Amino acid sequence: MSGSASRRRAPPPAADLPRVEELRPAPAAESCFARFAALPHCLWLDSAAFDPQVGKYSFLAADPFDYLECPLEGADALPALAGRLRPFLQDRRPELPPFQGGAAGILSYELGRQIEAVPPPRYDEFGLPALAMGLYDVVLAFDHLAGRAWLISQGLPEFEPSRRRARAAARAAFFHRLLAEPPRVSGRSPTTSSPPLSSAVLAPQFPARGPASLNSSFSREGYLAAVRRIVDYIRAGDVFQVNLAQRLIHPAVDDAAALYRRLRQRNAAPFAGYFDGGRFQVVSASPERFLKVVDGLVQTRPIKGTAPRPAERAAARAAARRLLESEKDRAENVMIVDLMRNDLAKVCRPESVVVAALCRLETYRYVHHLVSVVEGRLAEGNRAVDLIAAAFPGGSITGAPKVRAMEIVAELEPTARGAYCGSMGYVGFDGTMDLSILIRTITAARGWWQLPVGGGVVIGSDPEREYEETWHKAEGLIRALR
Repeated sequence: MSGSASRRRAPPPAADLPRVEELRPAPAAESCFARFAALPHCLWLDSAAFDPQVGKYSFLAADPFDYLECPLEGADALPALAGRLRPFLQDRRPELPPFQGGAAGILSYELGRQIEAVPPPRYDEFGLPALAMGLYDVVLAFDHLAGRAWLISQGLPEFEPSRRRARAAARAAFFHRLLAEPPRVSGRSPTTSSPPLSSAVLAPQFPARGPASLNSSFSREGYLAAVRRIVDYIRAGDVFQVNLAQRLIHPAVDDAAALYRRLRQRNAAPFAGYFDGGRFQVVSASPERFLKVVDGLVQTRPIKGTAPRPAERAAARAAARRLLESEKDRAENVMIVDLMRNDLAKVCRPESVVVAALCRLETYRYVHHLVSVVEGRLAEGNRAVDLIAAAFPGGSITGAPKVRAMEIVAELEPTARGAYCGSMGYVGFDGTMDLSILIRTITAARGWWQLPVGGGVVIGSDPEREYEETWHKAEGLIRALR
């Protein structure tokens, strides 16, 4: 993006911009991903588990015209993101799926250190950025409910109408040719994105369940002791709840695109996704929305309360009933709902913030969850990036009160979370936003796959049960490793 473009706001596009072409018949998103995966900064926001309420759309994009990567230190990532988007603000086409071009990628959990004064982790071997997002001028958008797909080409970063039309046409033609080619074999290999990291420089590792090469940042005894320490903090009045995670790590055995295809087959989720950050890749089977903004309306869907879902149907129903009746899990959820109401109230009209659903049961392949929905309307003058600053990281993966919980996480968890417990999603050129919480997530970097798993600890937590819950959540991820 040129310096002059970065200081200007895009004029209103002509009636024939963006260039929109419906693809008939609608191609399968997975076959399109096989063609996009080798392009720079491929992004797939994938409603792999279709749901007409929260998993209606999917979006594929690659080869952005600009790329923003902000380190943890020495950069203010959210103002930088707002600045990159500002020149290109424009309305969207209301008859199309909501993401029609804009910034998309990941926000790392450690971005929270730029918002709140929280100590750094003891180990950060992989050094993921606070924010990594491409500015995408071409989006392949899928409406799974209608069975339709569109190629949307903005023509940006050109502003002058004739040049913008020419670029939109050329970019659309490039992606049409790509879609007509045989599918690529893979995306980035586990070793070519950046030099492999020696196991000798990793944080201390302990043998874990599952494949022989899988290790954890905690021993079993260490995790139980950390849970007990959190309960002590709760009894002392420091916090009400803390989310504690163990980082599982495994040597990469093939490319991240192949890993993601396996993950979506074994653990489909409505907020799943893949993002290629160049020197790292993130693959996720997240069931959780963090923040959504459409026309100023805000929604967050915190998850708190998890139970394993047995394969046998009667046992699965019994597990769901026990979760719904669990006072401990319901209390966990209500605490985070209160936290999210407070976060939204910072940037929403106060009277608009409401709890639309409380402790609703949702069922996935390996687990049941309690899910709540909090909604609001942005106050005049506030935009999507202001909402991120008010609410990041999500309360469901920190605890409450948020800042003290984050301090305890930094004390007890040995390693940086990186992408895990951050967000993946988009902020459109029109201000529409949809971000997931990056749980059930694997980060591929420097020859390793990291797959942290955790859960909320409250005063009634049993350390053994909390430890077992992490393994219920890890099951789908571990199945995808090979």
